[in-house]
Amino acid sequence: MKKFDFLWAGILLAIVAFVAYPDTRLWFEATTKAHPFIMAFIKYSILATMGELLALRIIAGDWKIPVGIIYRAIIWGLLGMVFVVVFRVFNLGVIGAQKAHILPALESGFGAAFLVSFLTSALMNLLFAPTFMAFHRVTDTYIDLGEGKLSKIFKVKLNSVVSKIDWNGFVGFVVVKTIPIFWIPAHSITFMLPENYRLLYAAFLSIALGGILAFSKKKASKAV
Repeated sequence: MKKFDFLWAGILLAIVAFVAYPDTRLWFEATTKAHPFIMAFIKYSILATMGELLALRIIAGDWKIPVGIIYRAIIWGLLGMVFVVVFRVFNLGVIGAQKAHILPALESGFGAAFLVSFLTSALMNLLFAPTFMAFHRVTDTYIDLGEGKLSKIFKVKLNSVVSKIDWNGFVGFVVVKTIPIFWIPAHSITFMLPENYRLLYAAFLSIALGGILAFSKKKASKAV
């Protein structure tokens, strides 16, 4: 292992310890409740960016800083703020639809809670996730084509971005495979958690998926 492996792991463990320690956990819960958008920005800008760094580490065999990492982190943070609304809208929407007898529901207990969580995850990932994933693929490509420099990013044409993206791979793997196999089951757990921890858990999931995708990409490149 290289020294940056320990640094990356140390940061991750520090975040986990911060949330696990009683005093800081209480602060985390209170601040998340009082300032959900700010906390979402912080959580995603840090954890999702760590996921990207891990993916590059696995693929390249060494730590590399992606071009425009600050802009990538900002975009992740802004997406985290969007998720604050999206999570609430789909969760409350499912509950409302169950009460209106539009969606199936159980009376009470673990089964009832899990059904709400599963339906929320399924609908969110089927209806919202492809749009979010495509948007994020577009923003990443803007940054890549602009070489991570703001002055160049604004000069990149949309046609260049759209033509650069591997849409076949995006639809065939990211949408068709990761949504049913990874995201729907994973977020079925997300919505079983207390609301203050849902975005944090989802941000950790982005690290896990980054590692999975990197291993898959590395394996595929070796097979060619």
